[in-house]
Amino acid sequence: MADNKTQITAQSVEDFIASIDHPTRRADAIVLDQMFRRVTGYTPRMWGPTIIGYGQYHYTYKTGRQGDSLATGFSPRKASQSIYIMPGYANFADIMARLGKHKTGRACLYVNKLADIDMDVLEELVRAGLKDLNSHWPVVPT
Repeated sequence: MADNKTQITAQSVEDFIASIDHPTRRADAIVLDQMFRRVTGYTPRMWGPTIIGYGQYHYTYKTGRQGDSLATGFSPRKASQSIYIMPGYANFADIMARLGKHKTGRACLYVNKLADIDMDVLEELVRAGLKDLNSHWPVVPT
């Protein structure tokens, strides 16, 4: 069975954030990093070359596939900030309705800039996502 493509690396989170060319993405990444550190209590680690993760969990599916993944985090992409809140948004419609301007993927929230959303609501969403994830797979520090 193949390993997950996205794995923890030794790359520095601070160096990665400092290397972000887009000034708004870089400034927003600094704010997100501070928020995730405060909310999760976890030290961030780079997952692959572009994802900053906080905490991790080990999963084993019914198929036997297993691996490790970040519990929550973000990636400052060219088009938007991708915010990873696992395992999804099925139970969080009430929170999402109060968040502000965003788009969603399967377990990913896309935000053009932090000024478009309510940061208190994002913190609530991160806490709810971690609590939900931990009820399925134990979340541990990275």
